[in-house]
Amino acid sequence: MKKSMLAALTLAAGLLTAASGRADPVADFYKGKTISMVVGYSTGGGYDTYGRLMALHMGKHIPGNPTIIVQNMPGAGSLKAANYLYDVAPKDGTAIGIFARNMPLLGLLKTDQNVQFDPLKFTWLGSSSSFGNDAYLLLVRKDAKVKSVEDARKSGGPPIILGSTAAGTSSDAMPAVLKDLLGFNVQLITGYTDSAQLFLAMERGEIEGRTVGLSAVRANKPDWIKPDGSMQVLMVFGRATRYPDFPNAPTARELARNDQDRAVIELLELPYTLSRPFVAPPGLPPERAKALQDAFMATHKDPDYIKEAERLGIDVSPVTGDEVVKMIERISKMPPDQLKSVEKFISSGG
Repeated sequence: MKKSMLAALTLAAGLLTAASGRADPVADFYKGKTISMVVGYSTGGGYDTYGRLMALHMGKHIPGNPTIIVQNMPGAGSLKAANYLYDVAPKDGTAIGIFARNMPLLGLLKTDQNVQFDPLKFTWLGSSSSFGNDAYLLLVRKDAKVKSVEDARKSGGPPIILGSTAAGTSSDAMPAVLKDLLGFNVQLITGYTDSAQLFLAMERGEIEGRTVGLSAVRANKPDWIKPDGSMQVLMVFGRATRYPDFPNAPTARELARNDQDRAVIELLELPYTLSRPFVAPPGLPPERAKALQDAFMATHKDPDYIKEAERLGIDVSPVTGDEVVKMIERISKMPPDQLKSVEKFISSGG
């Protein structure tokens, strides 16, 4: 009896050992691995700030605790990174990334032949910000000739000289919105490769202003928007209400000249709900995809992450990968004429 009991216990122990050895294949896969965090811009901008912060803290929430390293891949307003993540990056869970919030809409419109991805087929991790405590700003030097919205809309008045990056990104689409939907006098200087170059161009006086996320300004140039700073906020975009810190800066919706233009603005503002989108390539093994999605959301509850985000002054109002997919599906099901109405603002920048 004792021998049979011992044998049974030995067998049970063996089975438990075998089971524990294969209990977490995700941890086994990631142990000792390195994940690439592809950032669609060079260093110094808002997307880079979010990407680096996520890379710093997310690994400890992934089974196996892999190391995450940042790989900046600027080009075409982050379209280069989006195409890379979709087509080229390994589809085993060792590559993730962040690109411009407008990329899903650009993918749905299918008007740019350089777009090589279907936004609904990405493995969506989520978005670090839903613009709960953020805004997209029209930021202008205080020494510019244009001092107010009234000046900007004055017939025959001087234009605001704005800089932008590539077609399909916020910095390129927004000047067209300002000009065509809000009646602003705008002169656009294109060709800047990334946010850091635009900040530098403003600092040097090459341009008078730019459109930019508040979180990016807080992270990189916080002194600019202090009461005694060198820049002023003329207008906010991506919000239904004025931002509390800039009560004199109206929203784009307020400034719309008619209901039709306001409807177009509201459609253009939808992507801001997924303001800092993170993805993995399509076709990941399901258990690794879920591990990455769970780790992404868990990171936003990490005290160290939250503390650093507060220091940087960036918005943390995350949405899940499922919520991002629902938002993209919602946009994809809109009537073709509504999607057509935003095409020129997304694909050409005016």
